[in-house]
Amino acid sequence: MANVLFTNVRVFDGGGDRPFNGEVLVQGNRITHVVKSGAGLRSAPVAGATVVDGAGAFLMPGMVEAHTHFSWNNQPSLDAIQRMPPEEHILWCAEVAKIYLDMGWTSCVGAACAKPRLDVVIRNAINDGTIVGPRYLAASQEITVPGGLGDTTQPHLPQPEFAFGAVVSGCEEMRKCVRIFAKYGVDSLKINLSGESITGMPSEMSQFTEAEIATCVEEAKAWGKRVAAHARSTRSIKQCVRHGIEVIYHASFADEEALDLLEAHKMAHFIAPGLAWLINTCHHASAWGLTPEVTRKMGYHRELEAAVETMKALRRRGVRILPGGDYGFAWTPHGTNAKDLEYFVKYVGMSTMEALLSATAWGGPMMGRGKELGYLREGCLADILLIDGDPLADITVLQDKARILAVMKDGEFHRAPPVRAARTTRWAA
Repeated sequence: MANVLFTNVRVFDGGGDRPFNGEVLVQGNRITHVVKSGAGLRSAPVAGATVVDGAGAFLMPGMVEAHTHFSWNNQPSLDAIQRMPPEEHILWCAEVAKIYLDMGWTSCVGAACAKPRLDVVIRNAINDGTIVGPRYLAASQEITVPGGLGDTTQPHLPQPEFAFGAVVSGCEEMRKCVRIFAKYGVDSLKINLSGESITGMPSEMSQFTEAEIATCVEEAKAWGKRVAAHARSTRSIKQCVRHGIEVIYHASFADEEALDLLEAHKMAHFIAPGLAWLINTCHHASAWGLTPEVTRKMGYHRELEAAVETMKALRRRGVRILPGGDYGFAWTPHGTNAKDLEYFVKYVGMSTMEALLSATAWGGPMMGRGKELGYLREGCLADILLIDGDPLADITVLQDKARILAVMKDGEFHRAPPVRAARTTRWAA
């Protein structure tokens, strides 16, 4: 890994303060110095550093996507996703992983895969350098019950291996399921605690017994694994808090009791609402037969209204809301993930600063890396973006690949800036 000095940049360090003109030095895979411009010179030279003159561009931490489905293949249904042959499917996942890194997502949290080992294989291939991709936490398939969200088995093909999700019934089947995924090497278990209206099971329904949920969490913790939940219904949100399920996806229908519970345990949970799914299903899916009239009958317009009010309430209560909008369906294609930050500002009322923090500083703990990720500070891992424009003035610039001038992950350029020159320099301090 070469030493890299970013100079003449506006530094957004992830701490919540306004950017400052400064310089950032990367040595190996760590940030070793961050200083404001015009403060004199350090005595020690940086021999052979590659100097990147940002010409006033915006330097920020790499972003963290909290609800990632690499194996969703931009199709309109779970069946169409699951039926992709495994050989093509793994190649698809590899290509999608590169897309995320191209777009500045240097870390991603898997939120379920379409086949048992897709996420694990992709994570391992990224880690050993076989393919290019972000830091990745691998998820299981969605765990569901017979007839629940993710059970796509047919009467003439009843075997669970033909289902989109892992179908269990009862505590012992749940225990076995968790152990199998732990054997495969997942980082997290995904359990579908509520329905999804587009599949025929209303979003406000909940499907697991308390005993089954308790078994899932108990067994996952015994293996050192995190649990995440698809939880749209009020009941399922409360189940997440009661059972200590750390990652809550959607959380649309939160009554006052659920809001109080989340506020009381705000440091124990991460919320990724998936607003992109709701917004685009309601308003931008007509080409796939999901006209506003159809989706209104399904209940999605009412859910969108509920989800927006819930997220506004959680924001006021200081609960962490992170980007990740169920991308990978036909109307939420991979690579458009930064729309979440626009939606946070437009619908939830976040400032652009809050939206940027949701994708940076708040993502470090979500990745299990504390404050190593999501900051441009001395000692942090060197995941860095150089942006043409100011996301604090216009959060939508992060949706334009051409405006992302450089992407660095772990001290190495995935996408190098257009102009670089190597020289020996002294560090400005």
